[in-house]
Amino acid sequence: MYPERALGTQDTAALADENAPALIGPHAVIHAAEVLQESFGALACQTVLAHARIETLPSGECMIPEIEALRLHRWMAMWDPVACFDVAEEAARRTADYIIANRMPALAVWLLRHLPAQLAALILIRAIGRHAWTFAGAGRFTPHGPWAFTIDRSAVDDLVRPPETLSIWYAAVFARLYQRLVDPGCQCSRLSTGSANPSIFRFGIVRRGAPQDLHRRAEPR
Repeated sequence: MYPERALGTQDTAALADENAPALIGPHAVIHAAEVLQESFGALACQTVLAHARIETLPSGECMIPEIEALRLHRWMAMWDPVACFDVAEEAARRTADYIIANRMPALAVWLLRHLPAQLAALILIRAIGRHAWTFAGAGRFTPHGPWAFTIDRSAVDDLVRPPETLSIWYAAVFARLYQRLVDPGCQCSRLSTGSANPSIFRFGIVRRGAPQDLHRRAEPR
């Protein structure tokens, strides 16, 4: 998996500065806005974006401040506490599709789809870990083998707890990546961490109804 495009000069400088705001890939906002507009109309989309203080949608050419995505999730939840989860999930699927189509070499995609699921999952999650800053922002991404991972925001000291839609978005991105690259039966869900800290997100990925043969194809060729 590859970053959301080569960073501009300002983004590179920000990454080198520990005190600079955390950055995230622009498609976390772009696809959420797409789904909002398609599902509820331009006015609803513009209203939510305005409250989230997003005056102009990202171009997709460079990273954006993580706070923009967090504000968008919070305002989606305030705008519609039920529909926000469906919006986050569909936006996540589109983000994963974008990554596969535009940020992964075609050969890598082909290889993952033809490897045994266990090996493909291990390679995929390691690749994700190398570029975790593009979607985890200030969170710390830690894989736990090929089928589980944690995104820990406890060191960030968020002034407002992360919205629940954020965990839905994380899970849906991983579910889509694993479904298209590892096994179509993969599902990802948030797990209990045994901690009272809501800033620690732990996820597990399971294969439902997966065939037992070692060599399978994730999608029709």
